[in-house]
Amino acid sequence: MFTSILIWIIVFLFFSLGLLGILLPFLPGIPLIFLGSFIYAAYTDFREITGGTILLFVGITIFCFLIDYLSGIIGAKKYGASAYGILGAFLGMIIGLLTLGIVGLVVGPFIGAVILEIASGRQSERAIKVGMGTMVGFLAGTFFKFILGFLMIGIFLVKIIF
Repeated sequence: MFTSILIWIIVFLFFSLGLLGILLPFLPGIPLIFLGSFIYAAYTDFREITGGTILLFVGITIFCFLIDYLSGIIGAKKYGASAYGILGAFLGMIIGLLTLGIVGLVVGPFIGAVILEIASGRQSERAIKVGMGTMVGFLAGTFFKFILGFLMIGIFLVKIIF
């Protein structure tokens, strides 16, 4: 009984940290949700969460890595970012998070991309457009990762309940 309660607490913590990790780049969001599911599956000898479900979650996790990597770059490139703009977006994300928390995580990439685009000789109007593209890409990637994270948790709960 105690072990079962402990497993549920661990799963809940992994799921909660996973959803938080979708926003915070230093926490591996979707992999934490996967790990919580895997711990439960292993504890129950893969009776409710089967090997097939685990493979589905592995696929979703890999897909989220691709989304993470590509969303900001695609957004920035679509709006004409240079390598400086992409570097600025990355640095802006880190500095923004450390200084302004969640708000900095959203506005930091925009500010960083704009600053480095201007520093590289781009006109400010063009640099702002690149900054917007970076922010749109980041927000779109985050949105899709939230959907996939909730999908994984939903599938997990359906398998457990039904």
